[in-house]
Amino acid sequence: MSDLGDHSVNEGKSGFDSTRIAEVKAWLVSQFESVGKDVPDFEYTTRSISHLHSLATISQAKTQAAGIVASDLRQKAMEYRSQAARIREILQSVGLAQEGLPPNAVTSVQVVANVANLLNIRDTEMSSFLVAMADISLRKSGVEEKRANVQKESKVLLDYTRKAISRLTYLKRTLGQLEDDVATCEGQMNHWKTNLTIMLSKERQYLQQFSNYKALLNLVGYTSDISHGELVEMDEHRKELEKKTKPIMDTLRSYQDLPPDKALAALAIEEKRRQYAAAEKYLEEVLHSALATSE
Repeated sequence: MSDLGDHSVNEGKSGFDSTRIAEVKAWLVSQFESVGKDVPDFEYTTRSISHLHSLATISQAKTQAAGIVASDLRQKAMEYRSQAARIREILQSVGLAQEGLPPNAVTSVQVVANVANLLNIRDTEMSSFLVAMADISLRKSGVEEKRANVQKESKVLLDYTRKAISRLTYLKRTLGQLEDDVATCEGQMNHWKTNLTIMLSKERQYLQQFSNYKALLNLVGYTSDISHGELVEMDEHRKELEKKTKPIMDTLRSYQDLPPDKALAALAIEEKRRQYAAAEKYLEEVLHSALATSE
């Protein structure tokens, strides 16, 4: 059963292809005969037959449509001819035939007809001309308005273009100046970079010195709570102690001229040393008391 079904399908398909081939051949013959030429030989394939059949279908549809339009135009032409003949008879009956009119009148009529055709009106009545002229005036006004808008936009665009050109010129000049300043700026940046390296080294050195000085001040008992007035007071105490110890130092220096009596010299030196130690102890007590008071 399946073999019989496939055979029938193939027969139907081949019959359909033969029908399309016949239609394509008939269309090609008609087209080439219309121009006085023979149909060239070529291979009929499924693809070519399909393409030519679609072209034939479109061509036949357009030919049919063109025939309908041509028939309608021929019908209208016949009606226009009959109407023209009727109008010609009417004009001849009233003595206005074209042969009897003067040349200037014929020229004027032709001008009126040409103007009517130009204005796309069907008659030459005054109202039709007025309506057509009014329509042209409205179109003219619209065109003038569009032209004014276009000119305004053109002026705005021209102004923008001039500003853009001026801005571009300024940017190009600025770019040239910056390119000229690149070498100078690079040299200055290198100089600043070198100075920055030196300053960073100095900063580390000063921070180290600050740390050392801070440790030294902490070692001697100096704190940030000691004010300038307290330092001045301590300096005055130091000066007083120097005044007290100065005579002792002078006396000690005068002992250099003593006679070589070792016992007396030893006693005198021992006495001065005790006095000097007492003065130093007093100075330390004053300093400690000042520090304690500031704390």
